[in-house]
Amino acid sequence: MNITQIGDDGQQQIPIIDISALVTGSSDRHLTADQIGQACREYGFFYIVGHGVDEDLQARLEDLSREFFAQDLATKQQIPMALGGKAWRGYFPVGGELTSGKPDLKEGIYFGTELGEEHPQVKAGTPMHGTNLFPPDMPLFRETVLEYMTAMTKLGHILMRGIALSLGLEASYFSDRYTGDPLILFRIFNYPPDELPSNGEMRWGVGEHTDYGVLTILKQDNLGGLQIKSKSCWIDAPPIANSFVCNIGDMLDRMTGGLYKSTPHRVQNVAGRDRLSFPFFFDPNFDVEVQPIKLDQVVQEDWQERWDKASVHNFQGTYGDYVLSKVSRVFPELRRTVL
Repeated sequence: MNITQIGDDGQQQIPIIDISALVTGSSDRHLTADQIGQACREYGFFYIVGHGVDEDLQARLEDLSREFFAQDLATKQQIPMALGGKAWRGYFPVGGELTSGKPDLKEGIYFGTELGEEHPQVKAGTPMHGTNLFPPDMPLFRETVLEYMTAMTKLGHILMRGIALSLGLEASYFSDRYTGDPLILFRIFNYPPDELPSNGEMRWGVGEHTDYGVLTILKQDNLGGLQIKSKSCWIDAPPIANSFVCNIGDMLDRMTGGLYKSTPHRVQNVAGRDRLSFPFFFDPNFDVEVQPIKLDQVVQEDWQERWDKASVHNFQGTYGDYVLSKVSRVFPELRRTVL
């Protein structure tokens, strides 16, 4: 499938890329990689189709998620994030997560790779590692979430091979150095209908931000509401049947010297009913130091234009250091009690 950039109405559109050649490993995978590279340079976002993720699995996940969020608050609070402790897992209510210091108009559940108590990083008390919390009265929820995370982790490795090829690197470049044991973070968000206040102030389900790692793979429901910042304007990322929206994060921006930028995005639910969103974050190993790739280009520094006025190129430390510094600002109360 060719990259599509301009719609019939003359508006910019995020590219749509058929990645079936990457999934099967066919000879056309280099053409697909070139399309991914173009999308990363020009948008930092792209849709994928031909990904092979089971549609029935996606439908089960969506149905169970709607069932969970339809419950009363007290029932949902049976698995609060405070109970997840250092693993940083569990439910938070509307307004419980901050973006740039402002409460988001969403609720959600945090998940990660399921690790038992005997896992070395769990025994060491490493933050963001451990077991997940699941609603006790929904037995199918656990197996569905874990099955989905397994499928998406496989897809993440496939896409990172394509991104490596797009940069003229060996397909295994990222898995050999950064994502052999990726930090997997999965969220299920519910955005309730937004009723604008009487003063007309603009409010956001989640405000302008960039993602922290290398790759985000987003499943949307059919309501829309996602917008990305393309140069000087915001463009919509409407739902497309059986597709995922992919975007690169701060660490891939850092690795490529700004050639592939982590693009700001935001969400506003104006559909008049609850909106579901399923972002899957495929990130570097927790304890790895992310270094620039030698690509023979000057670093394109843009910290003055970034939403947080921070440079991803000046950061020193492991990916764990970076992600903890970011996530702890999202939940300041939890940071004080856990970290």
